[in-house]
Amino acid sequence: MPVKQSKRFVSALKAADLTKGYPLTEAVEVLSKFPKAKFDETVEISVRLGVDASQGDQMVRGTTPLPNGTGKKVRVIVFTDSPEVALKAGADEAGLAELMKKVSEGWLDFDVAIATTEAMKQVRTLARVLGPKGLMPNPKSGTVTDDIPGGIKAVKAGRVEFKMDKAANIGVGIGKRSFTPAQILENAQAVLDAISKAKPASFKGNYVKSITLSSSMSPGVRIASTEYSKY
Repeated sequence: MPVKQSKRFVSALKAADLTKGYPLTEAVEVLSKFPKAKFDETVEISVRLGVDASQGDQMVRGTTPLPNGTGKKVRVIVFTDSPEVALKAGADEAGLAELMKKVSEGWLDFDVAIATTEAMKQVRTLARVLGPKGLMPNPKSGTVTDDIPGGIKAVKAGRVEFKMDKAANIGVGIGKRSFTPAQILENAQAVLDAISKAKPASFKGNYVKSITLSSSMSPGVRIASTEYSKY
C-alpha cells in the first residue's frame, strides 16, 4: 500500500524537479523554497562514498569548522583535573572522577566530550558508554587536547565532526533553515572540502558517489554529478 505523502512534502515536490541533479548553488536555493516546518529544521548534507568501508585503511573521518556555525547550542563537558579552567572557558560540566561516575551511570545530556591527555588514561574506561553514541574523546577530532579553552571555543563556535558509517555514508548537519542560502552554501562547501581532503591515500576510483541536500522535514535535493567529479 503506498505511503501517504504529507501536504508539506507534496508542496516541496511542486517547488522543484527532484528527479534531476542540481549544482550546489541551485540546490541550496531549491531547498530554501520548500515549505518550512513549525520549528527551525536542521539542514543536512549526505555523501555516499565509493570506498570499501570494510577496509581499515579506507576509513574516512575528520572535523571542520563551519564558517557560519551550526545554529544550535552545543553542550560541552570536559574531563579534567582542572575543572575551574574548563568552566571559566564555557564548559557546561567539568571534572574527572565524579563526572566519570555520572556518565557511567547513564547521564549523556551533552553534545561533545573533551578530555585532557592525562585524563584520557581514565576516560578510556567509558568507551563502552561513550563509543556507541559517538561521544568518545578522540585526538583526531580535536577532543583530546590540553588546550581546554581552545577546544571548547572550537566546538562551541561550530566545528563539526564527520565519520563514515558501515555503508560508506556520511551525514553532517550544516546549519538551520533560518540560515540564508549563502550561509548554507558556505557551510556545505566547507564540509565537502574537508571530506575531499580526508580521501584515503590507498583508495583508487570514484571517491564520491552521490551528494544530497535536505532538511529535517524535506525531501532530498540531489547534487549534479558534475559538482563532485573533481573529488
